[in-house]
Amino acid sequence: MRRLDLKKAQAARLATIRDINRQIVLNYVREREPISRAEIARETALQRSTVSVIVDGLISEGLVEEIGEGESTGGRPPTMLRLRTAGAIAIGVTVNPTLTTIGTSDLAGRVLSQQEFPTDPDSDRTFRQVISRVKELLEPKDGSLEGIGLSLPGLMEPSTGTAIYVPFFKWRDLPVVRMISSATGLPVTIDNDANAVGLAELWFGRPEVSDARDFILVFAAEGVGTGIVFDGQIYRGERGAAGEFGHMVIGTHAPVPCSCGNRDCWEAFSSERATLARYRNLSGKTGDSLIDFKELVDRALAGEADARKALMDMALYLGIGISNLIVGFSPEAVVVGGEITRAWHLVEHSLKETIERSIRRGLPSARI
Repeated sequence: MRRLDLKKAQAARLATIRDINRQIVLNYVREREPISRAEIARETALQRSTVSVIVDGLISEGLVEEIGEGESTGGRPPTMLRLRTAGAIAIGVTVNPTLTTIGTSDLAGRVLSQQEFPTDPDSDRTFRQVISRVKELLEPKDGSLEGIGLSLPGLMEPSTGTAIYVPFFKWRDLPVVRMISSATGLPVTIDNDANAVGLAELWFGRPEVSDARDFILVFAAEGVGTGIVFDGQIYRGERGAAGEFGHMVIGTHAPVPCSCGNRDCWEAFSSERATLARYRNLSGKTGDSLIDFKELVDRALAGEADARKALMDMALYLGIGISNLIVGFSPEAVVVGGEITRAWHLVEHSLKETIERSIRRGLPSARI
């Protein structure tokens, strides 16, 4: 039997605790700025000396800055802290079935630059291009960029940095974190696209969402994904497989096959692909294969009846699935994300009416 090295285990445990405490302090500054060291210590139950050491480190790294004195409650006025948002701090990479987007952002979540290119069905070619473009962003090498966040649609395993399965391209067991990190020298984190949008809502979203401790993000795009937030944390389940509700059965004979191949999944009824297929049938423009979902939304906003009907049907099927999520999880809120939200004023009534009709009286609903 292999003997455990207790000294190494203890060192690893202490390093993990330091990382967690650092993240806690940084999040408190981000969420509650301006805030003092004493307030952070009081609200987090961390030792004042621990908070001071962490804050000093964050200041030296250029992540936090002092902005002067706050109001005194009888003693020495506290020195107030806030995020230092000047300049890019992170790179975000989103790989979707049609487009791959690479952007930089500051600590407040503001997007500072963005570029995109068509996603190649060949994973090697796609990630070679990702690495090449990320390297361009690293020039000049001033050390300001802290890391890379990568999101893909499908089953991700953040603990190992592996894309277990990306159904649209049938990619399996890709060690994408190791590939990108070894090529760029930056730490990389990976997650499912819906989880990533859920985190963005949690950290930077509207107060009525970010203040909720339990909510579900429904991301309707080429597929349908869900990010589940419980007690202020993304719930991932075993090997990151939680939230694959796009494959929940809600009917039969959908207009398109799901990415898994079935025609009874929620995704097969309420995705952008399904809505485009429904629009072509409604309009009789079955050969109009060049239209994308963005253009469909534009046509609906311009008043085209068939485009509006297609979006209303999409909202109806989204509402059916969301009703199941509300009954099963009883979240405080459900957030809908995706291109369809540009036409929210057209589809909101249909979606909410479906939910109200589907949930039994007496059962709690959720903010939408």
